[in-house]
Amino acid sequence: MAEVAVIDDGALEASLNNVLEQEELKWIFVGGKGGVGKTTCSSMLAVQLAKLRTSVLIISTDPAHNLSDAFRQKFTRSPSVVQGFSNLYAMEIDPTVETEELDQLEGMGGFVSELANAIPGIDEAMSFAEMLKLVQTLDYSVVVFDTAPTGHTLRLLQFPSTLEKGLGKMMSLKNKFGGLISQVSRMFGTGDEFGEDAIMGKLEGMKAVIERVNEQFRNPDLTTFVCVCIPEFLSLYETERLVQELARFEIDTHNIIINQVLFSEDASDSKLLQARIRMQQKYLDQFHELYEDFHITKLPLLPEEVRGVEALKEFSKNLITPYAPSSNGPLKTSSPSTVEDAEAEVERLRKALSGAEALLDRLRKGKDKS
Repeated sequence: MAEVAVIDDGALEASLNNVLEQEELKWIFVGGKGGVGKTTCSSMLAVQLAKLRTSVLIISTDPAHNLSDAFRQKFTRSPSVVQGFSNLYAMEIDPTVETEELDQLEGMGGFVSELANAIPGIDEAMSFAEMLKLVQTLDYSVVVFDTAPTGHTLRLLQFPSTLEKGLGKMMSLKNKFGGLISQVSRMFGTGDEFGEDAIMGKLEGMKAVIERVNEQFRNPDLTTFVCVCIPEFLSLYETERLVQELARFEIDTHNIIINQVLFSEDASDSKLLQARIRMQQKYLDQFHELYEDFHITKLPLLPEEVRGVEALKEFSKNLITPYAPSSNGPLKTSSPSTVEDAEAEVERLRKALSGAEALLDRLRKGKDKS
């Protein structure tokens, strides 16, 4: 089993500066358990990278796309420039296959299509290969993957071997049945476009792309994985599972972001909050004990979501300068700087006022009854 990369620089800084300063990095994966803030963290990382790189692309491979929500801008399967930037692009892809190749396979009366479907994960693998071909032709300086929850991310990292196995099965069937595929092609009148050589040529092309990218994924100078979690047991467990699997796939990882942390300086006299802080501290201690050779960055729990370019820019500062409760204060929010942010703030205040009025009304009714 491959060892997880160890950064031997003494006391490791609690930031992502090591990632931002690694100029050769081409692929950055951001992943972890569902609901820990992966999209926010990957978006903030992309925002910081845009300050240093000529061109940055952030890709969501999560079926429940949140990039559009994070930036308050609709993204599609094609890269779009993020409003407010000239060198930051975003796209959202579906893990389900929507490639011309499988459309062509289905044109053969379902014979090869069913063969492909018999190989677990081959459709996702082919879709992923197509996406990587697109990304490579566009030549971005660095690509950030906002991945789906852990299980899907691990499947994504297995795609190279999945494609290799799938191609091997198809090649063996080709050798076994000879020109059957070509005969089926002629039977349906599809011509050379759906012929044996054309199909195998397309698959070989995909295999070449995925193998080349797979080599880059295993190169710590070109690829790293940033794990995102929260200070709770299940998240700690998922992070350990993810780190072990990344080691097995020989993918470098030496950064962990612990999100939604409560700091005693920012907590009130609430017994509930104090109990929560003590619980979190137990798991924070375990994270530091387990991952003493990792850069561990802590982000504070906020009273509201981080949405919009300006909010992402502001909160992303905590990725490069360790958060200090006394100076920042997570309960303080920056003034809106766009119409969208101002409208959202007005809506938030309107709801808060409505809730307060409802509470006051209930209290008055209770007083009248007594």
